[in-house]
Amino acid sequence: MDTTSTRAHDDIRTAPRALATEAVHAGRDDLARQGLHAPPIDLSTTYPSYDSRGEAARIDAFASTGAEPDGPPVYGRLGNPTVARFETALARLEGTEAAVAFASGMAALSAVLLVRGSMGLRHVVAVRPLYGCSDHLLTAGLLGSEVTWTDPAGVADALRPDTGLVLVESPANPTLAEVDLRAVAHACGSVPLLVDNTFATPVLQRPAEQGARLILHSATKYLGGHGDVLAGVVACDEEFAGRLRQVRFATGGVLHPLAGYLLLRGLSTLPVRVREASATAAELVRRLAADPRVARVHYPRIGGAMVAFEVYGDPHEVIGAVRLITPAVSLGSVDTLIQHPASISHRIVDADDRRGAGVSDRLLRMSVGLEDVDDLWWDLDAALGRRPERGADCADMRLRRAGASNRNAPAPAPAPAPAQ
Repeated sequence: MDTTSTRAHDDIRTAPRALATEAVHAGRDDLARQGLHAPPIDLSTTYPSYDSRGEAARIDAFASTGAEPDGPPVYGRLGNPTVARFETALARLEGTEAAVAFASGMAALSAVLLVRGSMGLRHVVAVRPLYGCSDHLLTAGLLGSEVTWTDPAGVADALRPDTGLVLVESPANPTLAEVDLRAVAHACGSVPLLVDNTFATPVLQRPAEQGARLILHSATKYLGGHGDVLAGVVACDEEFAGRLRQVRFATGGVLHPLAGYLLLRGLSTLPVRVREASATAAELVRRLAADPRVARVHYPRIGGAMVAFEVYGDPHEVIGAVRLITPAVSLGSVDTLIQHPASISHRIVDADDRRGAGVSDRLLRMSVGLEDVDDLWWDLDAALGRRPERGADCADMRLRRAGASNRNAPAPAPAPAPAQ
């Protein structure tokens, strides 16, 4: 390729592009110049080098700043070319300078806490609900952190001189409650705001544009999208990324190259999958909200493919009765999953704290996939059991249901209102 062509290629690569275009091309910009179409998978754990002095200098530089070493790779724990492609792509989608991938979402969150703790900033301000294991990690102080739980309006008052992090999840797991990210970021002042963006993905919101410094994903979910990869990632500025790389190197929480490849492939269809599943979810919300067997429906203003609803009957019977929908933890896959948070994903959270955060014992969380909406509704309708007969009992149920769900009943499809 001549110089003019190369320059033109670079101009295209760096020009602003739509999210759908970035999802397909980010992390792959150099492939055509190498005569490749699909990104390669580099499975090497170590790499040869005949310049040991140069190697020493690069390792010293990494130890100082955590910057990615110039030149060829050194060792799999320092970094991997395939994983780096995924990190580049995710940073582009979230609008940040960098991203650092880990072996799981919990490894990613742990690395953030270790970075701040190493600076003597062990106090965390957090808003419930969070993913159950995130809640447990903070509450149990397993990494030496101390947590103050508050509501979004109380963030500023909860800050201390040793506060190293403010943590929110929006929409939250599993109630889908939303946080005004811009307002919380303002309340944080100089303290970094970490937003768990797993449910929304950059398709629905980009927290960095609203003031968040750190964006966390359980990449196992929508970013991978097919239920076949475990991973976590933090999108952030380059300074913080350097510290995260140092923690990753020291603790060994690295992402396997094959997982990096699957995640990069998953990103290419992320906008299509999220938008299609969201449309189906909005229709299911409409039907659930009109169903007398359902007490309350939770669905966020920004939309999305996650739905939560509370039933009048036994939620365990619903879990046991689905046939097309898969009763399983996790979310964000191409197939629809349903689970009972109080029994599984949030079981590790103290029962009073769990209920205080709105996670009732009758709540079910559903991750809507790419199946036909009528097929999904057929399965849900059967699993919910017999509809109440007309009469006084039925009228009483409707009245109780209206009182429970007026605050978050959806507007006419396709734009339901949120739970509060």
